[in-house]
Amino acid sequence: MNISYKNLKLITCGTFAVMLVAGFTSCGKKDANSPGFEFMPDMYRSPSVENYGTYIIGDDTLNSAMLPVKGTIARGYMPYVYPNTPEGYEQAGLYLKNPIALTAEVEKEGEVLYGKFCIHCHGATGAGDGKVGGKLPGPPPAYNGALKNLPEGKIFHSITYGKNSMGNHSSILNTEERWKLVHYVQKLQGPKTVATDSTAKAPAVVETASVAPTK
Repeated sequence: MNISYKNLKLITCGTFAVMLVAGFTSCGKKDANSPGFEFMPDMYRSPSVENYGTYIIGDDTLNSAMLPVKGTIARGYMPYVYPNTPEGYEQAGLYLKNPIALTAEVEKEGEVLYGKFCIHCHGATGAGDGKVGGKLPGPPPAYNGALKNLPEGKIFHSITYGKNSMGNHSSILNTEERWKLVHYVQKLQGPKTVATDSTAKAPAVVETASVAPTK
């Protein structure tokens, strides 16, 4: 292969220039751990805040591993005020009401969620005869049986924290989805029955004598 003197000179000068630039960009740094000149800083340094990093914003030095200020609420998050205690369970049953109006569309969405997260234990009709529920130490009670009159607040509380063998679902269902699921569970419960006191005495019937009309 014939290489002219001019081309050979260009190749030699180009190689020397590349080596010279590489030498300048890789040497002379005061920090021994520095990688040298960063040709694409965005590829090396993420603009987001990384875990356990220290950042200087203005005159403040911030540590990303610090806990948030006490009482801080994440944007878009609505705290659940009832604690996971027997008292909280009872309070939820008394005061917690479904904020989502019942519509055919909402009920259908609740049915879809039930099919994804509940049917395997509670069964298609809520009778506690799901394939997984039958293998538990005790199958879930039937919605139209022992849980027929369970109020909406207690249903939501149980979905949020879990109950007995059921784990909590707050990490996989947001607040709106849990309330939609409550609507469908109430459908499976059927009409509510009104509790009556069988020991209460019936009101006395006062008999009155009929008076013949005067002529």
